[in-house]
Amino acid sequence: MATTSAPATDAASYLDLAITLTLNNWPALSLAVQSNWGGANSSDKRDWLCGAISDMLKDRPETDAEDLEEVLIQVMNDEFDVAVDDESAADAADLIMELKGQTDRGEFGAVQEMWEKYQKKSQNRSAAGQFQRVEAADDDQETDDEVDDEEMGDAPTLVRAPRERAEPEIDDDGFTKVVGKKR
Repeated sequence: MATTSAPATDAASYLDLAITLTLNNWPALSLAVQSNWGGANSSDKRDWLCGAISDMLKDRPETDAEDLEEVLIQVMNDEFDVAVDDESAADAADLIMELKGQTDRGEFGAVQEMWEKYQKKSQNRSAAGQFQRVEAADDDQETDDEVDDEEMGDAPTLVRAPRERAEPEIDDDGFTKVVGKKR
């Protein structure tokens, strides 16, 4: 039985997908992005990281899992102010390197499986996030026919403005006044 190798563009595409899926499934990075620890453009930083790792693996074929782990830790620290010390960066780096080896050999099954799981997870998240309409049997309530609702279309995403920090108060003796958080 002869095994045919996929063209380089297929292997490169699958490698890019493997990197993207691995980083999107990495809990430390996902939490940093969801929490906007990298600022309002946290998801853009994650996407940039995916591309940077892809380029690094293509431009520097001698890259190994330890090199990749160092990059992940450094980017998390520099871009998201997160110190990753739970070995998850090593796990993500190992998985990327394992998937790179598979895609280099033309084996795409693991990446396809990851993609299917990711799609199912995304569908479940979007289905869980939708509201269900509950019909009440109350005659006093208005129906949709009685109310002229305007379609919202694509409403803009609300972004919370960063809070301004109050300047510290220093007393006559040079001590800084400690102010508790308001509840």
